[in-house]
Parts: sequence; structure tokens; C-alpha cells
Amino acid sequence: MKINNWRGLVVLAAILSLASLACGFGGLTDDDGPPRDAVLIEVMANTSLTPWLETAVANFNQAEIQNSGEKQLWVELTAVESGEAIGKLQEAGEIALWIPDEQVWVNVLADQGNANFQGDCANVAQSPLVIGMWREVAQALGWPGLPLGWLDIGSLAADPSAWDYYSGGDFGDSFRLGHTHPGLSATGASTLLALVQAAQSKTDAVTAVDIQQPIVQASVGAFEGGVTWFSNSSDALGATMSQRGVTYLGAAVMYESTVVYYGDGRIIPIYPLEGTFMADFPACVNSSADAAAKEAAQIFRDFLTDVEMQQTAVSFGLRPVNNSVTPGFPLAESNGVDLDQPQIIFNSPTVETVYAVQDLWQSARKNVNLVMLLDTSGSMRGDKMEGMRAAAVQFVQQMGEDDTISLIAFSTNPTILVNHARVGDARQKVINEIEDLIATGDTTLFDAIGDGARLIADTSQVDMSNVMVVLTDGQDTRSYRYSFDEELIQMATANGTTIFTIAYGRDADTSILTSLATQANGNFYQGDEASIAAIYEEMSAAFGGSAGVGR
Repeated sequence: MKINNWRGLVVLAAILSLASLACGFGGLTDDDGPPRDAVLIEVMANTSLTPWLETAVANFNQAEIQNSGEKQLWVELTAVESGEAIGKLQEAGEIALWIPDEQVWVNVLADQGNANFQGDCANVAQSPLVIGMWREVAQALGWPGLPLGWLDIGSLAADPSAWDYYSGGDFGDSFRLGHTHPGLSATGASTLLALVQAAQSKTDAVTAVDIQQPIVQASVGAFEGGVTWFSNSSDALGATMSQRGVTYLGAAVMYESTVVYYGDGRIIPIYPLEGTFMADFPACVNSSADAAAKEAAQIFRDFLTDVEMQQTAVSFGLRPVNNSVTPGFPLAESNGVDLDQPQIIFNSPTVETVYAVQDLWQSARKNVNLVMLLDTSGSMRGDKMEGMRAAAVQFVQQMGEDDTISLIAFSTNPTILVNHARVGDARQKVINEIEDLIATGDTTLFDAIGDGARLIADTSQVDMSNVMVVLTDGQDTRSYRYSFDEELIQMATANGTTIFTIAYGRDADTSILTSLATQANGNFYQGDEASIAAIYEEMSAAFGGSAGVGR
């Protein structure tokens, strides 16, 4: 087997570490888990640290490190974005160590009633917030000779003619941007705060009053007008951009480490000329944990900051906090990395500005013109229908007041239950329609998709994002007006429509649903009764549903 890049080597090393871990304890473990008398260390960390921490945890567990009482320590890792962690940590008393992006998220958690992580924190790595951009796109914009900034990117997103001038039409009709959901992820909130800092020409932390200034509102609105996808995970944003190419996302805001890990030199970090934030990933011990858990958490944190693990952090694109470690490859010029950047680092935000930027985003993001297609054929009876109704209701509850929604139920025939209603005026009506759905008849999937496409064509507006959500548990059995052919695909993907498809159960045609979602720059999901709520939650985040911090 030939490994062609540095990331392949790192992944291989991780696999080998895990393999040796799996057989290292023999009969002393239960189902390849921790030794029976081990002290468990529950660690929750930001997803952008996942590639490094998975290797670090495997190495730690394999090393059979003991505490002062000569009991072996065992780490279990959960990767959660900082904003999402705020809700999870309200009741998660078993978490011994939390590693968010920045200290402000520890303060937000304290403001919401849990101050247990404020007292004992130490940074374990660093990474600046950058604009990850395909190398060829950056070069078309003048990189590396011409510095680029937050406001430049916002202007390109707001002006398709300027984008066409610079790109020559080689990378699509518009400059497609992505960042994480500001209510769920620190990189998303930091993106908006960086735009505020740039618009105000400030390096000191901006205030809630600054966020209300007209120039700030205009700058954020211009930037958000070009955003086509809000990921609920920093790590997923980097992975998806890398996998789906330049026509899916031309640029996305993420950490330098994510760009380096997933970019392989094809995606490079742009260090905004106005300045940016530096994540320092504080590892904070839970003061309410028992003495054994606190000691174990501190031992694991020390393990992360020793020379070997800091060198490993560098191999995953992170900057070290241990001064004995010198950054090397892949933090290299060949990957677009400049260790002298950023020249300007913004001061950390306050809790108040984290809250304020949530409201700014909900008013600045593009409103959504949604068509929701729900399979109500006979095979949906029972738990399937119950799960779908509950998930769809929660989805509608998280939509913005000025979003619009159309609801089509399809069985023997598609039926338009709600036709292009403003959510703020019709939210309860839509919820009532969903709750009244019953399962009966055949499956007219293709006719429903065609009807949904026509609805979007009739209601499309340049200042709104067109989205179609398609859920079905079976294959088309009755459509007579449309077939799944090029004509239907062109109809469904017209008007810049993003399509999310869900195969609910194992009988749906996953090939068709995957093809439709991929060609429409959306996502395909394989779901069941247990996962359907989480799928709708992720879709809601993808185009700006109200969720997370302050919601």
C-alpha cells in the first residue's frame, strides 16, 4: 500500500495505534473498553481538534498511565462544537475536562448557570481563524501578492458581476461561501464578530452597541448574502468542502488547522488583512468532579501539552503551545501557511457580544424559501409517521419569521397543504397540517418533486435561498407526470435550489436520492425512527435555523 500524502501517514499511524490498543489489555477489559478498575476521564472537545485528539486519546490509553493511587486512567472523547456544548453541559456532570475554542465559551456557560469549568483552564493548542479558499480561486483574486480581507470577500459575495470579472466564469455563477452555524459553533460566531471588527476597524473587542451600527449591519448582510451552507461542525465543514470541490464551496471560514488537514495544499488559508481571532483551546477541569476525576483530567491535559503530543498536534496542522516545540510540516509554505500571520489578532469577545451576534445573524442571513415534501404513503404507518411528524414540527419551529414554506404531502397523489406562506404568519397552521398527516396509499415521489420544483420556480426571489427537503421511505410506485430523468433534475435544481433528501428506512431508492441531493449541492441522509430528529436538526442548521446559544 502506498500512502501519497502526509495526512495518509497520520491516519495510518492512528489506525495502528487503535489496533494495538484493541489487543493491549486482553482479559482485563470489558468488550475492548477500559480496564474494569480504571478511572474514566470523560473529555468533551471542539470538533476541529478531533483528528489530533483521537490519536492522542489512543496513545494515552495504550500507555497505561496511572494516577497517584496506581489506578490506570482511561479517556473517552466526545466531539461537540462549543455553542452546542453549552446546552449539553448544563446537565453533563460526568464531563471532567472541556476543551472549547476560547475562554469566552466557558464564560457563556457560566452565565447560563454552570460555572464549574471556570477555575482551572490551560491552553493545549492554537489556530487562527482563516478563510479557507481553493488555491485556484485565491490566485484568481490576486493571492499571494494581493492581501484579501473579510470585507473583500463580502463584496465578492454580494456582487456576482465582480466575481465574474475576477473568476472569468471558471468557478460558477456566484462566489459560494460557507461557515458554521453561529448558534452551534464558535467559528460561526467568530466569523460574524470578525466582520464586525473589520467594519469598525477595531482590534479591541467590539461591544453590543457596535453590532447595531448601520455599517456593521450592511457588511454582515453582504457577507451572509453569499453564504450557501451553514455547517453544524467545524470538522465537517472542512471535510465536505474538500470532498465536494470548488463548485460546491469556493471558500469557507474555519481554523488554519482544518484547512491544512483537509486541504492538502489544494485549499489554502487566507489571513484576513483586517485581522482575525486566534483560538487557544483552553482545557478546563470540572470543579464539581470528584477528586479522582479531577486528578485524571489534569494528568491527561499535561499529556496533551508535553513535547510528543505537541509535535503530534503540529502534524495535524495545529500550532503548539509548548515553547519547546518548533512548528514544522504541514505548517509550511507549500500548504499556504504563513507562521508570521496573522499580523493583527482581535481581542477576545465578551459574553454579551456572543449573544448579540446571534440576533445580528438571524436578521442578516438570507431568508429561506422552503418546499418540504413528506411521504405519507401506507408504508409510513406507525412509528415512522410519528417520528417524521415530531421531527418536521421541530424543524418548522426553528425557521425564521420571514422564511417562507410550502408543504406537500405525497401518497397516491401529491397534495399541496401549504402554499408559500410566511412562517411568522403561518407557523401554527403548518404545524397543525403536519400533525394531522396520516399514512395511506401509494408513492408519487417524482410527481411530488416536479410539483415542488414548480412551486419554487413560481416563488423564487433573488434575496432568498431556495431549499427543497424530500423525505420518503420507499420507491416511486405511481407517478405518471414525471420520471426521474434529466428534465426533472434540471427542474429541481433550477433557481439555485439546494436539495436535502432523506431515505427513511431501508426500502427507499438511495441511488436516486443521493444523485438528486449531490447535483443540487445538498446532502443525502439515511435515516430511521431513532435518527430522524437529528437529521432534521442538522438540516435546519444548514440554512440557518434558530438553534444553539441564546435560543
